[in-house]
Amino acid sequence: MRNVYVLGTGMIKFGRYPDKTVPQLGGQAALLALKDAGILIKDVEMFACGNLQQSNAMVGQRILQQIGQTGIPVINVANACATGSTAFREAYMSVAAGMYDIAMAVGVEQMGKAGLLGGAGGGDPAYLTEGRLGSGTMPAVFGQAGIEHMRKYGTKLEHFAKISVKSHKHATKNPFSQYRNEVTLEDVMNARMIAFPNTLYMCCPTGDGAAAAILVSEDKLKQLAGGRKRAKIAASILTSDPWTERDLTLQDVSTLTRRASKQAYEKAGIGPKDIALTELHDCFATAELVHYENLGLCGDGEAGKFIDEKGGVHPSLGGKSPVNVSGGLLSKGHPLGATGVANICEVVWHLTQDDRAKDRLVPNAKAGQAHVIGLGSACTIHILTV
Repeated sequence: MRNVYVLGTGMIKFGRYPDKTVPQLGGQAALLALKDAGILIKDVEMFACGNLQQSNAMVGQRILQQIGQTGIPVINVANACATGSTAFREAYMSVAAGMYDIAMAVGVEQMGKAGLLGGAGGGDPAYLTEGRLGSGTMPAVFGQAGIEHMRKYGTKLEHFAKISVKSHKHATKNPFSQYRNEVTLEDVMNARMIAFPNTLYMCCPTGDGAAAAILVSEDKLKQLAGGRKRAKIAASILTSDPWTERDLTLQDVSTLTRRASKQAYEKAGIGPKDIALTELHDCFATAELVHYENLGLCGDGEAGKFIDEKGGVHPSLGGKSPVNVSGGLLSKGHPLGATGVANICEVVWHLTQDDRAKDRLVPNAKAGQAHVIGLGSACTIHILTV
């Protein structure tokens, strides 16, 4: 497999764009990435597009109708919340395998105010346990994960609330974030309860968004980078759930992340202590907390202590091992198909000291990771280095 680099990135501000179409949003991000890479659409040899809610509607081809139809192969990807990052991985694999030298990945979604109440079982009768064995709605599933952590390790409601306070503080420095307001610990804990222990401010907002990346081989990098610092994809991992004996009322949101994390660190040849920043899938504050442990940022049962010691907080705020300096899904928003690529863009910007992250740069960042999990389940982890 060949080395693959991110030559260019593009992202629109997450929000709500009722007057735009999905292809228009995706096309806007694609054009930004092409401009950043210094190439034209005619230079792209393969295109992978991630979109969930219009997965049967040829979104990738419709994006090309907006920005230029060149007859290249298009792959449309749907993989739950990991949709965008899986599209990125398809582009990565095509270049790493030597089939193409320049590939483009776009993640896009238009959700408006649609919520995250869907269960993971879909219409399969084998999984229709809703109301009989707990709940498969997303707030409930991740609420249960938080309660289990509280039961096993004595984690307190304040720990989850501190994650929300941290992420909202981070978002004030990110112009791409849907929400940029600070909240206090009291605001979070006294907000409307959604699914214990997650209050309103511990739940991600949905909305519209798009992000894109241009991936190239090492030879093309030398030709096109012009001396600009560009991030290398040191690991690209995709996992699904292994079979386990488990309680159907308590879905396993951790095993596939732990397996992906182990593979990613081994592939990249580094460990958690080498990671300068992490963008992880914080659909709910409870999810972020359990993923601290799943990704090896702290030991099992130590997430509460990690938070109390300002783990996950930007170094400029006195923290360590910064997590979701973008504001995370809790503030940035979670347009499903766009999230995975957007997380990668954020990591790339810090590694390359891009002006788009100038107000929140993690100093001396040499390695970062982007993580996404979609229940059903799929988990991607990308480690990038410079």
